[in-house]
Amino acid sequence: MSEPGGTELAATLRRIERAAGALATASVSRMDETLPWFRDLPADQRSWVMLVAQAGVRSLVQWLRGGGGTPDATQEVSDEVFATAPQALARSITLQQTVALIKVTIDVVEEQVGHLAVQGEEQRLREAVLRFSREIAFAAARVYARAAESRGSWDARLQALLVDALLRGDSPDVLASRAAALGWADAPPVAVAVGRSPGGEVAAVLHTVYRHARRIGVEVIGGVHGDRLVIVLGGAADPLAATEKLLPAFGTGPVVVGPAVPSLDEATESARAALAGFRAAPAWPTAPCPVPAAALLPERALAGDAEARRRLRHDVYAALVRAGGELLETLDAFLAAGGTLESAARALFVHPNTVRYRLRRIAEVTGFSPLAPRDAFALQVALTVGRLDPVAPVVAAAPSPTLPPTVRKTAQSSDDQR
Repeated sequence: MSEPGGTELAATLRRIERAAGALATASVSRMDETLPWFRDLPADQRSWVMLVAQAGVRSLVQWLRGGGGTPDATQEVSDEVFATAPQALARSITLQQTVALIKVTIDVVEEQVGHLAVQGEEQRLREAVLRFSREIAFAAARVYARAAESRGSWDARLQALLVDALLRGDSPDVLASRAAALGWADAPPVAVAVGRSPGGEVAAVLHTVYRHARRIGVEVIGGVHGDRLVIVLGGAADPLAATEKLLPAFGTGPVVVGPAVPSLDEATESARAALAGFRAAPAWPTAPCPVPAAALLPERALAGDAEARRRLRHDVYAALVRAGGELLETLDAFLAAGGTLESAARALFVHPNTVRYRLRRIAEVTGFSPLAPRDAFALQVALTVGRLDPVAPVVAAAPSPTLPPTVRKTAQSSDDQR
C-alpha cells in the first residue's frame, strides 16, 4: 500500500468514500437475504444497523488513512463506529449476531474491491480489509463487554435494593416494581435463604450463586448485606433441597431457609423468619445445614423473636389447652420425669399405656412428639412461653391437626423402643 499521502491510496480512499452509501445499502440487503433473524427486527433497529454499516465504511477510510492497512500497524479501530446506534441495540442484538452482521458487510466490501481500489492496489486493499474486519470485531467485543459490565453493575444495585426492601418489609408495590426491572418471573413458590457470605467481591459472590442456580433450574435474586448472603429463590418445588445445592455459594456457618410463600409479594414473611432463624441458629450447634426457620422456633423464641413466641403460644400451648383432657398435665409429668414413661405414669397414678396414648395425642395436636428429644425441647419452651404469655382459655376442643408423617414415624419408633 502506498504511503498515506500517496496518490494511489488517496484515489482508493476517495472511491470508498463515494461508495459508502451504496456499500451500506448492499450490506443491509445481503443481511436481509442471508440472516432470517435480521428480517424479523423492527424497522427502527434495521435503520440503526444501516447507520452502523455506513459508519463502518467511514471508519475503514479513517483507519486506512491512519496507516492501519500496513501489515505492522498497531492502530485499533475506534469504538465510535458503534456510537451511531443507541445502547438499546446491544440489548436487542447479541454479540454473535453482531459478528454475523460484520461478516456480511466485510463480504460485500471484499466483493467490491475490484471497483474500489485503483489498478494494482486490489490485493493490498483486500488484505487491509481482512485486517480491518479483525479490528472491527474486537471493537464490537469491547462495546458488548462494557455494556455487560454496566448492566451487571446496575442489576447488582437493583438486586441489593430489592433484598433490602424485603428485609425492611417494604410494600408489595415496591417489591413488584424492582423485581420487574430485574425480569423476575415470580415462579411459585418463593422462599428466602440466609447464611454467611464467603467474603470477597460482591459480584464474584453473586456470580457463584447464579451459576449454581442455573444448574438446578431455579430463579434467584441475591444480595450481600454486611456479612450475610441473602438469596430469594423462586420456582423451587422444595426450597430446602434447592438451598442445599446452593451451599457452595455461602460461607461457613448455618444457612436458614424461611417458609415457602406463593409469590414475592409475601416473601417478607419468609425473609423475617430466615433472618430470625439465622440470628438464633448458633444456639443449636448440631442443626442440619440448611435448616428450616420453623425448626428453630424454640431458639428464635428465646432470642426474642415475637413471631416465634406467637406460634409456640398459639399453635402448641393454646392447642393443648383447646384439646382439653389431661394432656398438659401428662406433658408436664413426662418432661419432669426426664422423658421416662414409667416414672411419668407413677407420678400420674395411671397405667403406662395411658401415658403412651396421651403422648400420641400431644403429637397429633401440636405436631411435636414428646418422645423425640428435639421436639420435647420445643414443647418445653412452648409451655414456658404459653404460661408467661397466657392466651384466652377455650372450653370447646378444636379438631386435632394431622401430625406430619415424619413426626408420626419418630413418635411411633420411640414408642416401640419404650
